[in-house]
Amino acid sequence: MPDLSAVRASLAAQRIETPSWAYGNSGTRFKVFAQPGVPRTPQEKLDDAAQVHALTGVAPAVALHIPWDRVDDYAALAAHAKERGLTIGAINSNVFQDDDYKLGSVTNPDPAVRRKALDHLLECVDIMDATGSRDLKLWFSDGTNYPGQDDLHARQDRLAEALAAVHERLGDGQRMLLEYKLFEPAFYATDVPDWGTAYAHCLKLGPKAQVVVDTGHHAPGTNIEFIVAFLLREGRLGGFDFNSRFYADDDLMVGAADPFQLFRIMYEVVRGGGLGDEIAFMLDQCHNIEPKIPAILRSVMNVQEATAKALLVDAEALHAAQSTGDVLGANAVLMDAFNTDVRPLVAEVRSAAGLDPDPIAAYHASGWQQHIVTNRVGGTQAGWGA
Repeated sequence: MPDLSAVRASLAAQRIETPSWAYGNSGTRFKVFAQPGVPRTPQEKLDDAAQVHALTGVAPAVALHIPWDRVDDYAALAAHAKERGLTIGAINSNVFQDDDYKLGSVTNPDPAVRRKALDHLLECVDIMDATGSRDLKLWFSDGTNYPGQDDLHARQDRLAEALAAVHERLGDGQRMLLEYKLFEPAFYATDVPDWGTAYAHCLKLGPKAQVVVDTGHHAPGTNIEFIVAFLLREGRLGGFDFNSRFYADDDLMVGAADPFQLFRIMYEVVRGGGLGDEIAFMLDQCHNIEPKIPAILRSVMNVQEATAKALLVDAEALHAAQSTGDVLGANAVLMDAFNTDVRPLVAEVRSAAGLDPDPIAAYHASGWQQHIVTNRVGGTQAGWGA
C-alpha cells in the first residue's frame, strides 16, 4: 500500500502554474462575455493570482502572454509578483493575432513576416531575462487551408530555422517548450500538428527544447497518457497546458469533461517520476461564462485530486498483477485508486499547511470578489474581443 505520509508530502510540494489570461475576459471566437471586477492590468492579474495561491498553497507561478501582458518594466512586474508571494512563470509568445500572420508567422512564405515573428520570439527571451522566467512557450497557428497553397517541406525548413535561432538565444537554465495542435485555425495542414512533429524538432535542437502537452489539442480517442509516458521516458516532456475538451480545443476547466483521463495522465506522470520541478503543470483555460477566480481555484483543486488518486495507486500490487498477466486484477488496482474519495486527504494537506480545507468557500468568505467589483471601475478590462 502507498505510504500516506509520502503521499501527503508529494501533494504539499506540488506546484500548478496559473495563466494570466484566465483572469481576464476570455472565451470563444464567437463571443467574450465581460464580467465585473476583471483585471485591467498585468499587475491586477497578479493580484488575483495571489488570492489563488494564498487559498491553495500550490499556485505560486503565473504565466504571462506577450503582448497581452506587455509592460514598460518587466523587472518591476516581477518585483510586484514577488511582493505577493508569486513568481513569473512561462512567457508565452503571440505570433497569431497580427494581420501579417494571415499566411503564417515563422513559416510564412514572406521573409519579412518571418523576420517580424522571429524578432518577437527573441523579444520574449529578453523578457525571460528580465523576469527570471525559465520557460518560453511556443505555439504556432501556422498552417495552410488548401492543397498546394504552400510547400509543406519548405514550411518545415522555415520552422526549423526559426526554432534553431530561438534555441541559440536561450541562456543557462532557460528552456523552450514547443506546443502542438491538431488543427485550427489551419484546416488542411498545421505545421506543428502532433507530438511527433514537436518531438522531432526538439530532438534536433538539443536538451533545452522540450514538448508541451495541451490536453485539449488531440483528436477524439487519442491516448494522451501514452504520449506523456513516451515523452517522460525520453526526457522530453517539458510541461502541460491543462484544460478539458468535449469536441475540439474547448479550453474548459481541467477535469471537467473527463476526470478519468486526467487521472490516467497523472498516473503516468507519477509512474515516470515527473512530479518534480522539471515539468511545468500549467493551466490554459478560457473562463467565459463562469466566474474567473473560482474557476481557477476549482481547476487547481481538480489537478490536486487527480494527483492524489494517482499517488494512491498500489504500485506493488499493480506490478504483481501485470507480471502475472492478471488483466482484470491490474485494471482493478487502477480503478480502486480512481474511485477513492481523496477530497478529505487533500483537505487534510491544506489544513496541515494552515490553509482553509475548502478554498472555494474561503474565497467567497474573503470579500475579494466584492472588493474587485467595487474598485476596478474604469479603464479597459484585460481580454480579447470576439
